[in-house]
Parts: sequence; structure tokens; C-alpha cells
Amino acid sequence: MAAGRIRSFEEFVEVHGILLAAAGVPLSLHQQLFEKLSMETFDAGGFFQIEPCEDGRQRRLVLTSDSMAKESRVFLVDHAWTFRLSDARKQLEEVPGLAERMASLMCVDIHLNSDAEEVDHPGGGRDENGTKLGIMEILESEIHKAKEKGDGTVRWLELEELDMDDSMFLSLDLPSKFPNLLALSLCGNKLENVGIVVEEIIKFKHLKALWLNDNPILKSIGDQMADTIIQGCQGLEIYNSHFTSNFGAWALGFCGGIISKDNPCFLPQIEHPLRSLTLLNLSNRAIHNLFSKAFSPAEMPSLSTLNLRGNPLEQNLTHELLELLKGFTCLNALEVDIPGPLGESAIEILESLPNLSLLNVVNVAKILESKTHAIDSMLQPRLPEWSSEDSLIDRVINAMWLYLMTYRLADEEKIDETSVCYVMDELGSALRHSDEPNFRMSPFLYMPDGNLASAVSFSILWPIQNIQKGDECSRDYLFGIGEEKQRSARLTAWFHTPENYFVKQFEKHKEKLESISFHAPSLKPSATRSLLHNDGSALRVYTDIPQVEELLTRPEFTITTDPKDADIIWTSMQVDEEMKAAAGLTDQQYINQFPFEACLVMKHHLAETVQKAHGCPEWLQPTYNLETQLTHLIGEYCVRKRKGLDNLWILKPWNMARTIDTTITCNLSAIIRLMETGPKICQKYIEHPALFRGKKFDIRYIVLVRSMDPLEIFLSDVFWVRLANNPYCLDRHSFFEYETHFTVMNYRGRLNHINTREFVREFEQEHQVKWMDIHLRVKRMIRSVFESAAVVHPEMHSPKSRAMYGVDVMLDYNFQPKLLELQKPRSSTLQLLLKPGFWALKPQRLVSFLCLLLEHLDTEEWVTLKKVLWSCQSLGTKACWIPLISKRHGHVIWHEVSMSHTYLFDILRTHQNTSCGMSNILFLFLVFGHSCLKIWLASRYEIRFY
Repeated sequence: MAAGRIRSFEEFVEVHGILLAAAGVPLSLHQQLFEKLSMETFDAGGFFQIEPCEDGRQRRLVLTSDSMAKESRVFLVDHAWTFRLSDARKQLEEVPGLAERMASLMCVDIHLNSDAEEVDHPGGGRDENGTKLGIMEILESEIHKAKEKGDGTVRWLELEELDMDDSMFLSLDLPSKFPNLLALSLCGNKLENVGIVVEEIIKFKHLKALWLNDNPILKSIGDQMADTIIQGCQGLEIYNSHFTSNFGAWALGFCGGIISKDNPCFLPQIEHPLRSLTLLNLSNRAIHNLFSKAFSPAEMPSLSTLNLRGNPLEQNLTHELLELLKGFTCLNALEVDIPGPLGESAIEILESLPNLSLLNVVNVAKILESKTHAIDSMLQPRLPEWSSEDSLIDRVINAMWLYLMTYRLADEEKIDETSVCYVMDELGSALRHSDEPNFRMSPFLYMPDGNLASAVSFSILWPIQNIQKGDECSRDYLFGIGEEKQRSARLTAWFHTPENYFVKQFEKHKEKLESISFHAPSLKPSATRSLLHNDGSALRVYTDIPQVEELLTRPEFTITTDPKDADIIWTSMQVDEEMKAAAGLTDQQYINQFPFEACLVMKHHLAETVQKAHGCPEWLQPTYNLETQLTHLIGEYCVRKRKGLDNLWILKPWNMARTIDTTITCNLSAIIRLMETGPKICQKYIEHPALFRGKKFDIRYIVLVRSMDPLEIFLSDVFWVRLANNPYCLDRHSFFEYETHFTVMNYRGRLNHINTREFVREFEQEHQVKWMDIHLRVKRMIRSVFESAAVVHPEMHSPKSRAMYGVDVMLDYNFQPKLLELQKPRSSTLQLLLKPGFWALKPQRLVSFLCLLLEHLDTEEWVTLKKVLWSCQSLGTKACWIPLISKRHGHVIWHEVSMSHTYLFDILRTHQNTSCGMSNILFLFLVFGHSCLKIWLASRYEIRFY
């Protein structure tokens, strides 16, 4: 196509053909899409309407036209907010109106009483006009109503949100005025004195239900006070919405809708008051023992629908509960946690309760047909939560994970290191999730001038089912992702999935790790030897690292440009058997890497290696590979939340350096959604690290490995301290501040360098510790890491391999070392897979070629180009970055590939005047062995080894 603006449909398809195919847009809609893009036609408002739902905390999209046929129309959806994650807060603060629009779009601009989630009763007293009454007015009103209805006895009293303190409560003398009270609500007041409250409450001899929710008294001594009150009011069946161990017919009648403020007690002449009860919702009542006289088939023979979700029932055995429920012959619909008190399998529950037609609102026939063991179709949406102290911007930051989408940009030479986030406009954001959606949504990059510089991003929407007027419009948030990619677990980002299932899976995982005991490899004599030629000729070295070629000046070595002729290969590329065959390498050549070293230098493999060897050592933070262990991570998150522990986590890409695409968050939805930007580990954040000058720091140690079997490693006492620029804090606003929580400042921020001796001296003075004690702990930890690899991956051993690794370590506030990661002295290079003639492709066709290639691959796999031909340099390629596109749940995902990186040598050249000798150190180690190297280093740098 000639340069210039796209004017015809044919030109549109020529430029966007690959993108149309990747987006999945039906061929029949291409012409319509072109016309709307050309004219920027946003006409969806004439076909749809946005409606509030979930009490105004969500919105949904409804079809307003008479009908819409499958694949009959396509609509443009604008992006209301586009940003980098690190810039989110700054944009919300600086762009006029942005925070207000996002707050409205995300439904977080409303007032919400966050403590009112378990209100069982109508609320505080108001008159006929809705005006709030005072305490005395409420009491007088209730007495008057009781007299009008009968004997004048008040049995239900609600004194809520009246700013009532202890002295006022005591002065009311409620037990004397209302001795026959059955239900009392004191929610939302200012009661603080345990003695006063307990003494007054236990005077009620007939009390069945008590609500003290949202009073200061519960924050410090809630459980202890509950026990005292329950002992004093032996007939109490409900306490703060939870059942007591005394629950009976009254509590069951309340949950079944028989008991209420207007009908506070059963008629005395009725012998079996629950006989007509058909529907009973006992969810989240903290029931520990279900067995009671009232909860029986004899008392509730008509019970047909029962909800037991959210109750531990740990005092009952599974078979006892199933036998009890089997006695309810009319029971046909049951809701229960799976796994949970009734077992871990839906199929096993159905085998024990054959009369059921619905289990967790799923048809039994469908469950049996699909053989699904854990089912739950009634997932409640995960609505944004906030406190009264949160600003509008804080609310938006917290809620945006329920709405944002991502993509990554690239051109022929380079891709962005971080993803671009966007939030669709009000219409697009109102599309809710469904496993059986009637619409499909896909991002689309429109290039009106035929080039990337003119690109404008939209989302496009089209129906994939026939729909009628009034139908809710939905899309699949996890399009293309099945259970093999943890679909059910990933839905936790948007829905309250069954916590018990994840907790049980985590507990099994933890138990397995804790059962592992490490067996160190046996000691063996060294088997390494010198590489020097007997005739004294120089060793030929092939390298693709400019610093090595520049600085390797010793006469024992000579540089060769042909890898086949080299005695030593020192390369930044990954070398495997295919690479060896392509380059003509042999097993007699020495190389600067070990086979299978990915078990150390890739973060997910490192964690797996250590866990297989040691289980959960104290020097490794809890770590999860989100691609395979999301269920375990969610389980630990839930456990920590229940225990009131901090839930701050850090997400790191498997194989990227310099803290690229690394995020700190305590938001579970954020953790799950960030999986979409690339494969990651999620690791418990070290929230209380040791500080230096009040700032966070970590340490880079250099480890030389000469052999894996027997294990021969060497560690220098000289290390590099990397220091954050800002004082450390845990204010959640600071999580967006790179220079507060991250320490790598070589590429951004201000680099603060401090040499080893100065750091050790000042650190010892600041913390009154001996650095050598810390150093010994670090050495033991590093040795344990490499022992793990030697034991778990014996295939790493190669007599022709030598390697150097950077080990990053952080200290916690007790000065215990924590392993962060291992890296090669280059960036962790992704492997490249190139087809013959790949580098001959024209640059402008590179993206199209890769799109076509990936269309034939599994859209669920993260695609890695695995090989790069050694001949690529001789072909003169100048590309440093290769963009990859994979179709992944409706997004275009870019994967970064770096061919080489020289960060380590840049540091070495600036550290302690080693520029003339660092490459010599590396090759002295390779050739002469540790004895010569040890003497040379000891005399020059005062380095000690162990």
C-alpha cells in the first residue's frame, strides 16, 4: 500500500488483516468495522442501556433494541483512561476530572457503611416520614405499638446508631423496663465498658438475640465478652449474627423468615412451629455443631432448600452430617462449601444425598455429566472495599483491578518494558462476566495512516449469541482460558470463590513442604584440572561480550572469531545441544555456563529447586509460581487475612532483571490480574527489612562455580550494596514510588554507590552488630542454594562447565539473610527460536510474520522463541529486541527478548579500580584453578574464600 491515509476497505484489510484475525472479528463484520473506524462512529448508546445493580455498587449493560442477531453488528468502545501502572496515582492526582470519572465508573463515589455487612434486622427507629428518632422517642414508640397490638409487652428493640455511650446505656435501665425482651440491637453506638454492658445484658432472662456490631467494645475484648454474655443469658441463640451453641427453633425460625420484629415469638399452642418451613438460609452463622433438637427432619419435615455455606461445622463428622441431611426427604436444593464439612467432592455428596436436584444452584444432572468435583455457580461479585478515611483516589486505585485491561507496545526495534493499562469507557466497563457470554470484546489497534505512529486503540464489541430486548449483555473475562490454566482460581479476581477450597489446598502444600528434610551431597575430592596446553600455546577464546574481548589482555589467552576453533566459549547466549550442532561446537570445549542452570537463574525454577530440597527454609520467603500455584497462593492469602497478618506481596517476572514489570501490592485481585502481563512468581514481601541510613538496601554477591559434583564454589567478601534513594516506609502510597521500595538505580533514579569497607563500618556502627556474623549466615545460605541445585538437578554437572553468578540478598530486621534471586553476569536472556531465513525478513514484516506463526500455536501457552543462530551476527543483524505477540484471553501480549546485556561488567569496571583485571579474574579461574586465582586476588584485593 502506498504511504498515506487509508481510504478503501481493501487498504484497511491489507494493513489490519493480522490484527483482525488476532482479535477474532468475524469476516462478515470487517466492512462494518472499517466504516465505523473511519468515521469514528460510537453508536452503542442507541442499542444498550447502563443500569445500576448490587445496590448501586456495580453496573450492568442491558440490550434496549428489540433484538440483535449473532454476529450482526460491531460496536466501538473508547478507552477512558490509558496509563502505565507506575503513573496511575500521579495521573489521578493531576488530570482534571479523571479521578471523579473513574470513581463514578467504578461505583466507588457513593457513601457506604463498610461495617453493615451482617445486618439481620430493619434498622434504627424512624417515624412515618423517615426522620430519625431519639432514644426516648424510640422507647416510647415501641411501648405504644406493643399496647396497640396486645398486652403491651415489648419483645424486640432496636437502638442503633444513636451515639449511645456507657453512661447513657446504664441510665436507660432497659432490663427493668423490658424484662420480656427477646431481641435487642445496639449496633453502631459508642459502648466501651465491658463491665457495664455485660452486667446489664445478663439481666435479660428471656433474651434470644443480641446485636452489638460496630461498637468500640468489640475491638479489644469481643470473644471474651461473648462467652460471659452467653453464660449469663443461657437462652441466647444469636449473638452478633452468629449462632450460639444454644441455637434452637427461635434462631432457625429467624433465618427461615418466620421470626421477625413483627412476629417475635411462636404462638404457644403450636407444638411444631417449624413444620411449614421450606427454605432455610443458615449461611455464615458460625455454626460449629449442626445437631440440635430443632434442626431435625421431625421438626422441619417440609424443608426443601437449605444453605449451609460459610459454617465450619468442625464438631460434626462428615458421614454424620450426610446422614442427618439424608433424613430430610423433601430436601432437593442444597448450598454448601466444597470442599467443606460435607466432603471434598460434589459427586460424593450427591451419591450420599440422591434426592437432590440442585447443588450450589447447579443442576445435578449437569454435575454428574461433567464429573465436576468442586462446583459453585453462585459466586458473589468482589465489590470494591474502602474505609471512611480513604480518599477518592485511594478508592479508584483499589477498585481499578476489577476493570483495567493491558497491552504492550512495540516497533521493529524495541518493545516496551512495561505494559500499558487501560480502562474502557462507561459502556464497556458495564459488561459483566459470564461463563456463557452473549458478547465478545477484543482490543484493536487502528492505524489510519498505515503505520504504528498513527495508531489509536479501541475495544470492539459484537454479539456471539442471539439476544432479546432486556437481556443483560455479558462477556467472558477469561476468554480462551480453561481449567488447565487455573480458570476457577483466576475468577477470584472478580468473585468471592470458596475460601475453604483454597485454604485446604494451601494446607496440603504447606504440609508437603514441611515434611521435606534436606540431605547434603557427600563430600568428594576435587576433580578439576588446569586448561593450559602442554605446548604452552595460548588458549583460544570466543566471546560475544565486548568487555571480555576488550579487557582480556593476558598472554595466556587469544581471541578467536570462530567458535569452532575456541578452547573456551564465553558467551551471553544460552548454549544447548541444538546450539552446539548449529555452531559446530564439541564437548571438549569449555563454556561459561552449566547445563540446566535455569533451575537457578529463572525465579520460578529457583524457588522450585530450593523447595524440593529444603521445603520452606527460613531464608526463602513464601514463593509461588502463579502459572501453576495460584490456588496455593490464594489459600495462604486467605489464611493470613483470617489471622490478621499483613498480606503484602511482590510480583516478579520469571526471567527479567532490573525490577522490570515488578509490583508490590496487598490487593488479591491485583495479584491475579497481573498474571496477564506475563508469567510471574508471587513472593511474600519482606515488609520489615534491615535498613541502612533509614533506607532499604540489598547486596549483590558474586559466586564462582567450578564444579557441581563435587560442589566447588567460591564467594568473595567484596560485594555490591544497592541502596534505595528514599527513606523506607510502608505507606501504601509509597508502593508506586520506585526509589522507595527498589534498589537498582543503574537505569532510573539516582545511583548511590558505596564501597564494601565503608558500608560494613557504618552498618556495624548504626546497628551495633558484627558484620562477620551476618556474612557467615549469608555464606551458609548461598552454599545451601547451590547444594539444592546439586541434589535436585544432578544433570547440571558438566566437567567442561564453569560459571559465575550474581546472588542478590536482603537482610530482615533480625539481620537474617533472605534470598532474592540469582542472575548470570548478563541479563537473564530469553531463548530464541528462529526458523530458517528468519533474519532475512524485512523489519516491517516481522510483526506480521510472528502473528501468523503464533496463530498456529496454543493460545494459552506463553510463547518463547528458543534459539538464535550463531550466524546471526555474521548476517549483520542489528536488532536488539524481538517482539512477540500471543493471543491470550483477548489481549495482545508482548514478550520481551533481550539478546545481550553488559550490566555486570559496567559495575565491575567502576568498582575498586578493577577495570584492568576483572576479565582476567574470570579466566584465571577457568584455566589455572582456584589456587592461582586465590593467590592473585588475595594479593590484589584482599579477597578471602571458603
